[in-house]
Amino acid sequence: MTEAAAPAPESRPPLRIRWALAFVVFAVFFAVNAWLQPSLLTARVLTSNLTSFLPLVLVAIGQTYVVLAGDIDLSAGAIIALVNVSVVTLIEQAGGSGGAIALGLAAGIALGILCGLLNGLLVAVLRLQAIVTTFATSIVFGGIALWILPQAGGSVPQAYWRGYAGGLGPVKLTVILFLVALGTAILFSRMRWYRHLLAIGGNRLGAFQSGLAVTRQRVISYVLCGLFAALAALCLVGETASADPLLGPSFTLTSISAVVLGGTALAGGRGGVIGSILGALTLGLINNIVFFAKLPYVTQDLVKGLIILAALAGGILGARR
Repeated sequence: MTEAAAPAPESRPPLRIRWALAFVVFAVFFAVNAWLQPSLLTARVLTSNLTSFLPLVLVAIGQTYVVLAGDIDLSAGAIIALVNVSVVTLIEQAGGSGGAIALGLAAGIALGILCGLLNGLLVAVLRLQAIVTTFATSIVFGGIALWILPQAGGSVPQAYWRGYAGGLGPVKLTVILFLVALGTAILFSRMRWYRHLLAIGGNRLGAFQSGLAVTRQRVISYVLCGLFAALAALCLVGETASADPLLGPSFTLTSISAVVLGGTALAGGRGGVIGSILGALTLGLINNIVFFAKLPYVTQDLVKGLIILAALAGGILGARR
């Protein structure tokens, strides 16, 4: 059977409109943030904020690929926790040298890919329900993380966190990593594989009947989610210089929130990574606003929930039109 080009599940204008709305929401919260924090527009503060937002941006990118295919990954946060404690523990036990750091980085990336591959095989190959399966694997990954490191602790050499805080001349490493992630996302969006992913999420049966490798594409989306979760974990190690087996779970629902806020339909087939990046940045700004406005911490979740509900309602109304 020849591989036919499946019909695009959506036209370009609706996608651009969703991204425009995501940008407007981001701009509003950025303006409020700048009002509450006048120093926000300085290079130092912008870089500091980007450093804090980068892990969520990365895991939101990975989650987007899974959601676009019509699936979901509830284990992304647990993968972050597992990679986080594994890398710190491995670097410590290997002596903390430059070679140990390189080994830890490679092992962390490989572990994230393997976790994503396991999810992909269970969901796409064995055809288990995505939400139940990834919830189960999140328990497994989280349990292993707690077994490796029962409580927060450990440390990495100065070379790790100083290197993460450094950069190339005046450009910080976190800015470079963000630009690389953004460029990679744009590159992926121009590939045939990405168009096939949209087709699979929009109409899985139709995509299969048109000759697309549905199972393989879904597995790849989970592998990418595991990879980006691992990269997020490595960034967290650089930011905190330690490990915490319980830091991951909050990233799962927050990454899904960023995806929804960015205009990607949870049913799959509509949306894109650019919107998810804007969504992740917006959620980070909400955290800042709650802090600088000295609002109760519960306000943070309330505002996020209302925004996500509005985004979901807007998506449903748009689909009905």
